[in-house]
Amino acid sequence: MAVLLARYYCYDFDDAANPDNDHLIFSKGHASPLLYAMYKAAGAISDDELVTYRALGSRLEGHPTPRLPWVEVATGALGQGLPVGSGLALTGKLLDRMPYRVWVLCGDSELAEGSMWEAFEHAGYEALDKLTAIVDVNRLGQRGPTRYGWDTAAYARRIEAHGWNTIEIDGHDMHQIDQAYAAATTSAKPTAILARTTKGAGVASVADQEGKHGKPVPDADEAITELGGVREIRVGVTKPPYTALPHSFGEPARYEPPSYSVGDKVATRNAFGEALTALGHARPEVVGLDAEVSDSTRLQYFAKEHPDRYFEFYIAEQQMLAAAVGMQVRGWVPFAATFAAFLSRAYDFIRMAAIGRADLKLVGSHAGVAIGQDGPSQMGLEDVASLRAVHSSTVLQPCDGNQTAALVSEMADRSGISYLRTCRGDTPVIYGPDEDFPIGGSRVLRSSSDDVVTLIGSGVTVHESLAAADELEGEGIQARVIDLYSIKPVDAFTVRAAAEETGCLVTVEDHWAEGGLGDAVFDAFAGGVPAPTVIKLAVRDMPGSASPEEQLRMAGIDRGAIVSAVRSYLAERTVSQGH
Repeated sequence: MAVLLARYYCYDFDDAANPDNDHLIFSKGHASPLLYAMYKAAGAISDDELVTYRALGSRLEGHPTPRLPWVEVATGALGQGLPVGSGLALTGKLLDRMPYRVWVLCGDSELAEGSMWEAFEHAGYEALDKLTAIVDVNRLGQRGPTRYGWDTAAYARRIEAHGWNTIEIDGHDMHQIDQAYAAATTSAKPTAILARTTKGAGVASVADQEGKHGKPVPDADEAITELGGVREIRVGVTKPPYTALPHSFGEPARYEPPSYSVGDKVATRNAFGEALTALGHARPEVVGLDAEVSDSTRLQYFAKEHPDRYFEFYIAEQQMLAAAVGMQVRGWVPFAATFAAFLSRAYDFIRMAAIGRADLKLVGSHAGVAIGQDGPSQMGLEDVASLRAVHSSTVLQPCDGNQTAALVSEMADRSGISYLRTCRGDTPVIYGPDEDFPIGGSRVLRSSSDDVVTLIGSGVTVHESLAAADELEGEGIQARVIDLYSIKPVDAFTVRAAAEETGCLVTVEDHWAEGGLGDAVFDAFAGGVPAPTVIKLAVRDMPGSASPEEQLRMAGIDRGAIVSAVRSYLAERTVSQGH
């Protein structure tokens, strides 16, 4: 890192937003003392701040986060830095079209992570020549030796197979380090520098010893003496020599969403694809990312009209999400789409993106049992719960085409992690094309002063709730219907008002009973607000293959199940009041 900082890293510490800056990512985020020492050597932080390391309120956290202006992504979950670096290098090559370089410090232990090999493969395939991985091969992991120890050739064979240039060096030889960086900057391929090092080198009490990971040295003063004593070295980091401006794909324009007539039947996944395509015409910074399912998510519509802003990651969801993180670092607005069920493959990347204050737009299609015959492996039934659990996330589920188009536009400017849940099957259009759907809102579709129960749904269950309300009305039972399209943040005001006025809420969701829409409604009554009777209809038994209608019926979330639940509630209430 000393050689990199002094001779190859081009960065303006006075202007962290300079688009010409190189990018440095510590994939091994536990090496944060090294990163902060580099910042001190560069004159970016002081001794006074350096000694606040890991203290309450300090910017110098145990693992780096963007609380520091020179840290662009949060690291600490191993196996993520190189995939994000690959995304940044891809951004430089195909979106910004600028010559900045991306440097990633990796540990040998994290080469056991599958996400690292998704990154090696994708970077090699895309010939990301501005990407350099510096691998600290010190042979010791947290609990003992790594799989290949100091056998750098074993790593080199595997990395070379993915189209990389590899260089094996003594990581303590300054001349070899310098030569390796020089070779990396002239390579037509991404480069992996495999540096054999001694963990704890220079301090006899810890050097190359097991059981010392993450622990202070026994005697700090003695260690400092062994390492040459206290010094005040300042490194004049080279500022970027480039004068290029980032590439632009045109000027912003007015968003002209797709328009559907009330009464039409449109799948919300189709509406998403058409809406994102329209947004791409209006917003040149919008990009689409796919994991080989664009024909199903309908991201293929965007790909057809905006091929230069469409990126295919094949079945590598972790690399797709990591690339999205890298792209948003540079100000692009990434929409990453796959089956709702498969976002779980990249959940740790979503979690870390939230820690890094990243802005991502996620789209999960084929949600719930309503997809039909494909069976449970393809059904997103945990997605709402998992995405609601992410810090400061937004979770949306539209029920028709026009609502979908409006929410896609709302997501584009939303900070944090935003998730849009779409359905496979066609659903009736119930809203006009000019209606607004603010995040955090809901729609009351039926209401009267005689309502004795409120039905709350989202997506396909909105239509089942409306049909159930019609049937109940035929029996003389008035039911309010709420479309809770914003599951997080939830419209607590409308939910509480319905509870106060009708006394009973029936939540209906195409999702497991844990953590979804029903629990979001329950949360509206936290903090001492009196809770009403809440009946939660959700998927509770493992589904198999069946038609969409059969799936909804078997799960107990179709119109018939809703009607039965209301009848049972009213019958029990009558009995209770009679006693």
